[in-house]
Amino acid sequence: MKKDFLSFALNAGVLKFGEFKLKSGRLSPYFFNAGGFDNGYLLQKLGRFYAHTIKQQIDDDFMLFGPAYKGIPLVCATATALADEYNMHVPFAFDRKEAKDHGEGGSIVGAPLSGKVVIIDDVITAGLSVGHSVRLIKEHGAEPVAVVIALDRQEKYKDGNASAVQSVQKQFGLPVYAVATLQDLLAFVAGDIRFEKHYNNIKTYQTQYEV
Repeated sequence: MKKDFLSFALNAGVLKFGEFKLKSGRLSPYFFNAGGFDNGYLLQKLGRFYAHTIKQQIDDDFMLFGPAYKGIPLVCATATALADEYNMHVPFAFDRKEAKDHGEGGSIVGAPLSGKVVIIDDVITAGLSVGHSVRLIKEHGAEPVAVVIALDRQEKYKDGNASAVQSVQKQFGLPVYAVATLQDLLAFVAGDIRFEKHYNNIKTYQTQYEV
């Protein structure tokens, strides 16, 4: 499944190899932009990978929450895939950046936040989106129980010894499940002559920054 996901992301132009300057200032030999899943077919297929990951990892009754903005299409696609693939009718919600003061009002769209809540996002860079989601969920009396993301880069956050994912796990006490990780990416490109140069570059980058 992980190999299929990375192949899918590569063919969609979401996963790219080369030299990319990250927000951290690091020069990365690969780049992953979930915003590139930008049509119905790609989003539908992406939702299936999220749904499969959730099905493998989470057994409890739960609802889904997608933080604005990237989490909105992701949570919709995941809920749809859970229904299509596993006959699981899971409620979902997302938030507005600004609370609405007319109509139904408030900052939450979709099902009321209640019970156990799984947060759906693309990646974890600094944990700000997760922190916002956790606060919002708790404010509504619900319980955040896990975060599911597309890719875990498994690299040190800033100058610390922990990754962004590890920092989130420690700060909020939440498990983070990724559809794929840096280790999976290395396994994906290893032994494939098309990616020989990229494998070496990623391996060097991993040696320098991996937690």
